Amino acid sequence: MPPAAMSSIDFKSICGILNVHKPAGMTSRIAVTEVEWHLRRLAREQGQKLSKGTVKVGHAGTLDPLATGVLVVCIGKASRLVPFVQDQPKTYEAAFTLGARSDSDDTEGTIEEVPDAPRPTRDEIERALAPYQGVIEQVPPQFSAVHVDGKRAYKLARKGEAIALNARPVEVHQIELLDYEWPELKLRIECGSGTYIRSLARDLGDDLGCGGLMHGLIRTGIGPFQLEHGLTIAEIKETNWLSALQPPVVAVTHLPTYRCDSEEQDWLVNGRMIAPHPDGIWNTARGDVSVINDEGELVCLAKARKLKKPWRVNEKAGEQLGLQPRLVFLAINAANE
Repeated sequence: MPPAAMSSIDFKSICGILNVHKPAGMTSRIAVTEVEWHLRRLAREQGQKLSKGTVKVGHAGTLDPLATGVLVVCIGKASRLVPFVQDQPKTYEAAFTLGARSDSDDTEGTIEEVPDAPRPTRDEIERALAPYQGVIEQVPPQFSAVHVDGKRAYKLARKGEAIALNARPVEVHQIELLDYEWPELKLRIECGSGTYIRSLARDLGDDLGCGGLMHGLIRTGIGPFQLEHGLTIAEIKETNWLSALQPPVVAVTHLPTYRCDSEEQDWLVNGRMIAPHPDGIWNTARGDVSVINDEGELVCLAKARKLKKPWRVNEKAGEQLGLQPRLVFLAINAANE
């Protein structure tokens, strides 16, 4: 929204997504706190009082303090879209150091050099990387947010407790070796949710027989959110960044879509099921469907349900289907304007 329209903003009902460029040395939680604080600052500048916690703000995927790059921050009702952002592919540029190991699998932990470590060639590294593409079993780092008996693994690791973490399936879509000069190598990685790049450094180093750890990480994108469009923390502190807020619909462009008319919109925002036209990809959806109005706004996320009344029929499946709203994003008063 343009700055000229700021006086009409009701900050208590603000809803949008901010692409933040998180710097190294800052936790993701602190980055979110900066957004929260300066959202209240902007409200004060417009003569509105916004108490702490009035508007929910959350991030869609933790970045380690060592890492920089895209941190997607969801504000207001858009915070309910966090899982949908997290599930989208992520791209990273990672820097690994070979010939050393760390208890945290990066430079934040205790580092030990591997004596007489072999120096692999570029071809050997390329061959070693190949098995890491696709669905793989990966053991998270000891210092990670994984729960162990109800406690975070990193809290137990800090106490010196030995932790047995189970391998989990993760998906790595692509790994590209960008540069290599012993002992450092740079990679471009595209992967799914839950993938630890630190674990890739550790496991690759073990496979090469020389050890490995991560010494740098940049998240360059999550789905449609790219680093070149991210706001720095300095910009969030010093400027009016509301025009950089992206609408909720941007986060769900990967979902099947149904475009509703004004009457259907009215039903949906009031929590009522609609019987949409059966044509379209929504009719075969197994999960959520994004419902968009004529203005391109995200009205709601809905689920396909069997109808109790014979309104419209999915003839291919032989079922009577409707769309039941699950998460509504458009306010009732906005729908009736």
